[in-house]
Amino acid sequence: MAESALQHPPLALYIHIPWCVQKCPYCDFNSHGQKTALPETEYISHLLDDLATDAKLVADREVSSIFFGGGTPSLFSAPGIERILNGVRERVNLSADAEITLEANPGTVESEKFAAFHQAGVNRISIGVQSFQQDKLMALGRIHNAEQASRAAGYAHNAGLSSFNLDLMHGLPDQSVDDALSDLRRGIEQLPPHLSWYQLTIEPNTLFASKPPVLPDDDILWDIQQRGHQLLEQAGYRQYEISAYSQPGHQCQHNLNYWRFGDYLGIGCGAHGKITDAGADQILRTVKVKHPKGYMDLSKPYLYQSQEVAREDRPFEFFMNRLRLLEPCPKQDYGRYTGLALSEFGLAGKLASAIDAGLIDETPQSWQLTESGKRYLNSLLEKLV
Repeated sequence: MAESALQHPPLALYIHIPWCVQKCPYCDFNSHGQKTALPETEYISHLLDDLATDAKLVADREVSSIFFGGGTPSLFSAPGIERILNGVRERVNLSADAEITLEANPGTVESEKFAAFHQAGVNRISIGVQSFQQDKLMALGRIHNAEQASRAAGYAHNAGLSSFNLDLMHGLPDQSVDDALSDLRRGIEQLPPHLSWYQLTIEPNTLFASKPPVLPDDDILWDIQQRGHQLLEQAGYRQYEISAYSQPGHQCQHNLNYWRFGDYLGIGCGAHGKITDAGADQILRTVKVKHPKGYMDLSKPYLYQSQEVAREDRPFEFFMNRLRLLEPCPKQDYGRYTGLALSEFGLAGKLASAIDAGLIDETPQSWQLTESGKRYLNSLLEKLV
């Protein structure tokens, strides 16, 4: 592949709302238990000021999707979400058909707001169910029950949304194969257009890290994954990413942009961003001030850190994201979005080793993850360091 000039990839917007009713023991996201009334009006003003500053980095580039993450964004009011979206349209070039996702808890109060969120401009809801079994929900620190989760799916079906997602976890404390498959069947019964089905991992700086629960062994985990995959395929869901399944036409466009090494503005406390400056041959990673109190301190900037992705790090960063997707990766995207040739930093040899090991398939136009590569993704990525 000839040397390529760096080009701008598609652009998305991530909006972080950090508050939860309570912090879950497995969660390593920047979230804070709700102890007092939410400073919704004040925080929204800061979000929009933050965006106004970041908008200068992208000029008139079109924003193709928005994702409200947290925390629990559904704790905010529908008028508050509408105010944010109106402010976004005033500050950046938002696509007329942008996918706009909001994360929500299955709790009754939040679920009853789904139609109002749709009226405010949200067209996709992601519901954090995690499990339909009460003992597992309690172990995960979740505050809803199975009936509330099912009702939330019903509200999502009736809210007029373009799509919605259910989040389910497997590999839970003391979980058997039958337990995991029962959860998955219950999730499929809700007929979500999209299902995120991912394994619980113990992350540093969480309660589970300090007091680890007993998790299923590797053989049980593999059995869960294999049999769960079959269930999902039989129900008409197609896996398009390591942890994501959808009905045809319902892939999450925002997450696809992440995995395709797209750009994204990140606003809100602790939010991360990735911005390409093609003219300067530069890729920037940004991080905002983490704690809400510091983020809303007018005497300080919102930006905590801005760091350039070194040229020698671009190949691994590209493939670390791109190889989560099961679709073929066009070779031309590598040159476009890294500005590098395959001959640089020994990448051609590293890819050849992964191909010889049966972890990647290659055609003249593309690379694609194999079944073996999907199972041993970490080993594959080690070959590309």
